[in-house]
Amino acid sequence: MDAIATIRSCYSQRFGIPRQPGLVDSAVAAIEFEPTRDNELALRDLGSFSHLWVVFVFHSQHYTRFKPLVQPPRLGGKTTMGVYATRSPNRPNPIGLSVVALREVTFDKDLFRVYVDGGDFLDGTPVLDIKPYVPFIDAIPDARSDWATPLQDGLEVAWKTEALQILDKIEPDDNLVASGSLGLKSLIEQTLAQDPRPAHERSKDGKQGQLWGVMIGPVDVRFKVEGGVAIIEVVEPK
Repeated sequence: MDAIATIRSCYSQRFGIPRQPGLVDSAVAAIEFEPTRDNELALRDLGSFSHLWVVFVFHSQHYTRFKPLVQPPRLGGKTTMGVYATRSPNRPNPIGLSVVALREVTFDKDLFRVYVDGGDFLDGTPVLDIKPYVPFIDAIPDARSDWATPLQDGLEVAWKTEALQILDKIEPDDNLVASGSLGLKSLIEQTLAQDPRPAHERSKDGKQGQLWGVMIGPVDVRFKVEGGVAIIEVVEPK
């Protein structure tokens, strides 16, 4: 099975990527296709739908073998569950499935691009297929999920004045960040509000002087956590 496209994402490292799609709607990704006649025809009429299913490969992970039991971060990393009852990337076949909002489809000479919002993709992710999300088939209002429930207590986000001043001077130079520096600010805040720290570090403050670093779009962001607030200390262009 060969990849049909490659994803360009605002997340260039695993740390910081939302753990599910749709949690950070400011996260823009571009699914890039080679500019062939077949791809042009295959992408026709895609704009008839507001959302897409993206089938992709977890191409960058440290697992050397599949584990039948995993500890989901959503449960604090302390509860063991069968992998098929989770969305862990550590699977026999490392295939992911995400539903995203379709922004636009562009046809340039060098590449065809499908822009989507709310992705949970690592930059460079291979895509196996895309399919339209069909509400009357795919939406199941009475479906249940005993343990995978919405996050109740995310982090508040605050900025040091110096970090915000630097951010205001940065103008993203690609379409992976919407609405310039304001869009970048929203992307950073939504990403940190999900608390990207490891499961055992979540729900508590960091150690004295401890900073976490995450690359988001064109910047390197360093923050600390105090009193349930992610305080952005440093923003540097990559």
